[in-house]
Amino acid sequence: MNIAALFIHRPIATTLAMVGILVFGIVGYRQLPVSDLPPIDYPTINVNASFSGASPETMASAVATPLERAFSTIPGIEQITSSSNQGSTNITLQFALSRNIDAAAQDVQTALSRAQRGLPDDMRDPPSYNKANPSDFPIIFYSVSSATLPLSTINEYAETVLAPRLSTIEGVAQVDVMGAQRYAVRVQVDPRAATPAGALWGRHKVLALQSNGQLQSADAFRDIVVAYRNGSPVRLGDVGNVLNAVSNPRSGNWYNGARTIVVAVRRQPGSNTVRVADAVKARVAALQPQLPPAIEVSLRYDRSQTIRESVADVKFTLGLTLCLVVLVIFLFLRNIPATAIPSMALPMSVVGTFAVMALLGFSVDNLSMMALTLAVGFVVDDAIVMLENIHRHVEMGKPGFQAALDGSKEVGFTILSMTLSLVAVFIPLLFMPGLLGRLFHEFAAVIAAAILISGLVSLTLTPMMCSRFLKGEHQLRHGRFYNAIEGVWSRAVVLYRDTLHWVLGHRRTAMVGSLGILVATVGLFVIVPKGFIPSQDTGSVNGTIEAAEGTSWDQMVQHMSRVSEVVRQNPNVQGVQVSGGGGGPFGGGLTRARISVYLKPRDERRLNADQVIRGLQPSLSQIPGVRVFLSNPPAIRIGGRFSQSQYQFTLQSADLVELYEQSRVLETRMRELPSVRDVSSDLQLRNPQLRIDVDRDRAAALGLNISQVQNALYNAFGSRQISTILGTSNDYPVILELLPEFQRDPSAINLLHVRSRTGALVPLGAVATVTPILGPQSVNHSGQLPSVTLSFNLEEGVSLGEGVAAVQRVANEVLPSTITGSFSGTAQAFQQSQTGLAFLLVVAVLVIYLVLGVLYESFIHPLTILSALPFAVFGALLTLLIFRTDLNIYSYVGLILLVGLVKKNGIMMIDFALEAQRRERKGPAEAIAEACLIRFRPIMMTTMCALMATLPIAVGFGAGAEARQPLGIAVVG
Repeated sequence: MNIAALFIHRPIATTLAMVGILVFGIVGYRQLPVSDLPPIDYPTINVNASFSGASPETMASAVATPLERAFSTIPGIEQITSSSNQGSTNITLQFALSRNIDAAAQDVQTALSRAQRGLPDDMRDPPSYNKANPSDFPIIFYSVSSATLPLSTINEYAETVLAPRLSTIEGVAQVDVMGAQRYAVRVQVDPRAATPAGALWGRHKVLALQSNGQLQSADAFRDIVVAYRNGSPVRLGDVGNVLNAVSNPRSGNWYNGARTIVVAVRRQPGSNTVRVADAVKARVAALQPQLPPAIEVSLRYDRSQTIRESVADVKFTLGLTLCLVVLVIFLFLRNIPATAIPSMALPMSVVGTFAVMALLGFSVDNLSMMALTLAVGFVVDDAIVMLENIHRHVEMGKPGFQAALDGSKEVGFTILSMTLSLVAVFIPLLFMPGLLGRLFHEFAAVIAAAILISGLVSLTLTPMMCSRFLKGEHQLRHGRFYNAIEGVWSRAVVLYRDTLHWVLGHRRTAMVGSLGILVATVGLFVIVPKGFIPSQDTGSVNGTIEAAEGTSWDQMVQHMSRVSEVVRQNPNVQGVQVSGGGGGPFGGGLTRARISVYLKPRDERRLNADQVIRGLQPSLSQIPGVRVFLSNPPAIRIGGRFSQSQYQFTLQSADLVELYEQSRVLETRMRELPSVRDVSSDLQLRNPQLRIDVDRDRAAALGLNISQVQNALYNAFGSRQISTILGTSNDYPVILELLPEFQRDPSAINLLHVRSRTGALVPLGAVATVTPILGPQSVNHSGQLPSVTLSFNLEEGVSLGEGVAAVQRVANEVLPSTITGSFSGTAQAFQQSQTGLAFLLVVAVLVIYLVLGVLYESFIHPLTILSALPFAVFGALLTLLIFRTDLNIYSYVGLILLVGLVKKNGIMMIDFALEAQRRERKGPAEAIAEACLIRFRPIMMTTMCALMATLPIAVGFGAGAEARQPLGIAVVG
């Protein structure tokens, strides 16, 4: 049966069918969105709870623990982590990839309602949640500034005009106003003036400031009467300062050294970054007229820009690959009509695949475009085999039409076998579970669709065109170029023939050499460094500025300014943003600040992001008083816990004392490892605190209860909100506190008085003592157990596999059996991927064996076809080792592609040899020798086409090329 005969006899129908594929492909391409990677984000929900004045220990036990217990019953939840700080708790819930985030959010809301009864009764606000990963970097930053307006006014417009409107955009998870300077009235009481007046510290006097929401400024509050002395009113302004201020003075954001407000937009997991960024920019442009002319809104960072650049470079690589493959075909055939015929398979396969991508809901991203680029080297193979065989029949003197019928009949089964078995290579990728399966599902589907379409084109359009346009070489005149190439080719054939005859005559030596290559391949698998997902240049570098525990806010501001100044001196840096205090979404208290370094466009700098980091480290390490951790943000953020460095090792134990002690020991040992750097811990136990012990018996004897004492302390030191100013679109707090000089003085407690049941003023110092202590700045949980997370980066030239192995070895030596230690985040995903990727490669080979066994009805022939696989894998691993490239997930995909390439070459030889045995009764040695020589040209053509398809990727140029390069290096090798 000759499938191609129908299309050879019906050229018009064949042509119109191909035109239809092109039309649907063009329409599909116009509908495809642009993205960085397929949607592979873990569904993540972030829960926040606040309890003003509560210590980290109280927040962990009274708030985090009951909430975690309620969340643990939600189906599909994979990881629960929490961080409790002074007055706030942040809980991150990570769900399975298959879980719908909207359905998960409903379950979280139900769990919150159920857990509400177990939370402290005096919590001012119920817990809230948003569909965002707190460790994700925002996709877009705007700075909002003014040369004339105060920061509180700028903040007003950022919070009431920009943030609410941007948060309603589909795909936006959260809009953070960083460096927020929200207006507030601060009542700073002088305890020396308040006590003689009997004001504020009485049983009910603090209530005098509430209930009047019509007061709009500090001047209005200053005239409030809080007491009477000798018949004269004592006003609020008489016992302290009443100021127009901000709600959190220990918070700030700076861009290039200038104070500013930053609006940062974070997307929901699974949403399209480019689409969300475009919608945000359009909304900001529409809101600009609603802002005063004095306010300037400037775009500082846009993640979608580097995504577009990366995808554009992949598109360019695809175009370059098409040209190189056509050039290879021309050099082999040296005939324009003969070159044009197989080249038609390229646009047909690529454009036709766009229709399939649109139908399946895919996007134009780095992986789908890379799949098409690699497919270019394979889709032309079938057409080359068809063309070459028909051309051979034309050279026999047959008419073009008859040659097309005879030639297509001979190789029809060969092409079908090549196409189906090559698609079979990617079947394991389609059904692989977890992160890797989600990541490469689109890649496998795209390349499989391109191969299937190319097989269709090779069995339809190619033989039809050959029957009309292909002519024999004796009918053409040849010039010098043709003759020169033909001479080189003839010598190559002679060399190959001699080598082939020698190998066939020395089979034992060849077998020993093959076994040696197999052993060497296994050895290289062990030796080659292992990686996960290569880093790529996204145009920004993120980091943390960490000062000593107990560092004041004023000192921290000086540290941030110095770090920003040093970083800005680097010629590759365009801008530096630092955010400290409560002004960012990453927490860390007053002793940690976030730094974002925005790099110049790639064409304006010589170094990539990783090189910029290495260049900054020596100068940053010289800054006294701080440690600066910089890292290149990963392409995929895994895990919801934020850390100073990129990779994490988490310790868990119910015994807090042992956990904290052993984490310090392990941290010290990790700092000694030569393979890792920037070792840091989220355990901070030396935060200066004041412990106030109340003598309950003495308080009762003096007519006081514990509630009165606690309220007096809260009024003085807790920044208590005592009233609310109601604005037209916002409300603003009125905050009670002591004068700043008394807030910093522990002895000020002796100046505070509480009115007893008898009406006497009792000094707090009579019933309470103040003791300076050191306590935790935060309490962390992982999996509902107390935890400590140690984070680290890798030294230059060290693979993730080497770093993970070194840390694991030290942990095994240090940790007792009562403490559980495991990698989390990216390092954990790396460990899980190693077994999965090796298994994937084995399954790919097994699937091909099964398909070939079915097609050839043989147990032996599939093994013969795949016998060259160790040689290909050996070359790939050796090349990776020579170029110091990790064996990562992209390299593994390259190895899988090699399986397909080896299989195609083997099929072309074995299929011809089997046919010669059946028809001409030739022996195995004679049949395979003839097959090798006759199929030498198409095999070399298909191999060179595959080489040209991956060479631009291996060279690695353009945005994001460093991530794609390992795949190209593996295939080229």
